[in-house]
Amino acid sequence: MSRRTGITWVLAAPSGTGKTTLCREILERDTGIALSVSHTTRKKRPEEDDGRHYHFVDTEEFERMIREDAFLEHAEYNDHQYGTSWAAIDAGVSKGRDMLLEIEVEGARQVRARLPDARLIFVLPPSMRVLEDRLKGRGTDSERAIRRRIDAAAREIDEITRFDYAVTNSDLDACVADILAIIAAERSGNRERIEALREKFSPAAAEEGFRAAAESA
Repeated sequence: MSRRTGITWVLAAPSGTGKTTLCREILERDTGIALSVSHTTRKKRPEEDDGRHYHFVDTEEFERMIREDAFLEHAEYNDHQYGTSWAAIDAGVSKGRDMLLEIEVEGARQVRARLPDARLIFVLPPSMRVLEDRLKGRGTDSERAIRRRIDAAAREIDEITRFDYAVTNSDLDACVADILAIIAAERSGNRERIEALREKFSPAAAEEGFRAAAESA
């Protein structure tokens, strides 16, 4: 029996939507998927481990990897470089394991262009007001920084139709369940199940509902 090739999954969302928490919950509940560890030029935080949270490299090393086409995707965010290496993806999918990328929308755009069979999921906040409240509640950003993140979120939501699925994180457990259902369907290869979920979590429909709610608020 031939070994199944793993699926590359992209989870992208505006800052403050809960992307990191969602990824953690997905990894805890589905042992068939692993997190791809990205490279970054930002400094390591005290609670982080090199090689587990990120591969921390200097700008010179990151630029060398770009020149050698070592990245599936890379982008600059908040004045730092982030990238997913081809090696990180191949190490999992070649062994039949799904790989999860927690990246920004710009990176997702590159994945779509360079790895067409990847599955892309966009996570929406319940509303821009809720997103702003979440960002303020973190207590880590200035008002100016929060405004930049809100403006960036609006631009990122404009990219939603590039994705295969869109889910809304209004309730963590429900959102995790939706994503796990999507993963299970795609992994099964059952076209009927896949098409039903692509219709249910249509990015175009999600965007329309999100904007309609904003206009009526």
